[in-house]
Amino acid sequence: MSLVLAHADVRLRVVRTRDSKALERLILGNRAWLRPWEATNPTGPNSFDIRGMVKSLLRQFDNRETIPFVIEVDGEVVGQVNVANIIFGSLSSAIVGYWVAPDVAGRGVTPTAVALACDHMFSSLDLHRIEIAIRPENAASLRVVAKLGFRFEGLKERYIHINGGWRDHYLFALTSEEVPDGILNRWLRKQVPKLQHPEPIEFEHTALND
Repeated sequence: MSLVLAHADVRLRVVRTRDSKALERLILGNRAWLRPWEATNPTGPNSFDIRGMVKSLLRQFDNRETIPFVIEVDGEVVGQVNVANIIFGSLSSAIVGYWVAPDVAGRGVTPTAVALACDHMFSSLDLHRIEIAIRPENAASLRVVAKLGFRFEGLKERYIHINGGWRDHYLFALTSEEVPDGILNRWLRKQVPKLQHPEPIEFEHTALND
């Protein structure tokens, strides 16, 4: 529970039960912003039991299946980065998902947080591969993987149940060999390769104040 990662004014730490109220305010207070990208239950009701969600994430954390981070800026919780489906051994991989409140979007907070989490997976947990799945319509999340140099791998059709339906997702990935000096360092040094993508996506690989 003492795991903390930080760069500049962005700080990641493992979620705590007492974060439930702050997360509830953000999630319920930004429905129009978050709803189009939220995972939903195809066979039952969808719950906003944030405290129950946090407890479930912490159980998975204890089992080394997940690392559920909250993102803080200037000491305030502004979003989450969840490292899920952690598998060790011959696969050594994980899946990363993230969201931030709209008032910090576009300030470099999300790519910094994602880079910190992924660098920790590579350097401290010795994982080999990290995947990020993004809906083709989610331009903000596509900018994050473009800035950090994630490699486009293809389309997964009807991959995740999102906002009430099975949605296609683009799949992006990085392996540890591709970023020997770290994802965050490569971004800050402006050494990120241009995103190779089947559709023209022109995103600037700029630094933290973009």
